[in-house]
Amino acid sequence: MSLRAGHPPQGEKARIIVCDDDPDMRETLVEFVAMQGYAVEQAIDGATLRRLVPKLRPDLVLLDLNMPGEDGLSLARWLKSDHHCAILMLTAMGSLSDKVVGLEMGADDYLPKPFELAELRARIRAVLRRTMSPVVVNGRPPERMRFGRCVFDLAERQLFDDAGKGLPLTAMEYDLLYVFATHPRRVLNRDQILELAHNRQWDPYDRSVDNRIARLRKKIEVDPAHPRVLRTVRGEGYMFEPGDL
Repeated sequence: MSLRAGHPPQGEKARIIVCDDDPDMRETLVEFVAMQGYAVEQAIDGATLRRLVPKLRPDLVLLDLNMPGEDGLSLARWLKSDHHCAILMLTAMGSLSDKVVGLEMGADDYLPKPFELAELRARIRAVLRRTMSPVVVNGRPPERMRFGRCVFDLAERQLFDDAGKGLPLTAMEYDLLYVFATHPRRVLNRDQILELAHNRQWDPYDRSVDNRIARLRKKIEVDPAHPRVLRTVRGEGYMFEPGDL
């Protein structure tokens, strides 16, 4: 494996945990993932991973299949059932049956060792695009979406900052985020937002949408005074502009 810096992904950093018991492999992966512009942490085994995940709320885990103690299959099942994060499974076992078992346990992709780092970079980006991109399927967004410096977990109805800390979110703020999550890159006026979020018509004197969006911007924007995620389209309304992973 040779380390070469690629182009960091645009937008906010996705959070990745590398879990591998091989110290040389783990160090190489951590360094490479960081060079791609992602925020990365490492876990030496399943016990460490179980401590880190609730705290960091990772977007993706690079997970070794064969480790002492709890194996990758058990961890994959836990990650998918309890934390809804993406999994790229890494293993020296390259048989078709191992791949099938890994995918059935919840892995989003599978990469047998040894592999080229360029392929790993491509797999990471592909998994993140599938699991965190603003693609709406049958009217439903993914379970988790990035909103600026936060992650909006639709499954848990919570908003998490980059440190994995839950942020207060009222029911109406959740409704607003859900509307934007299901209408990415589409300009919505106040009437549309109120109807979609609260099923009621807009009163020209009702500034509740503006006030709630201002509060959301303080949570999700790097610079709320110059919003780049929940943008104002002058004379038209608001638009959610997701970043590229």
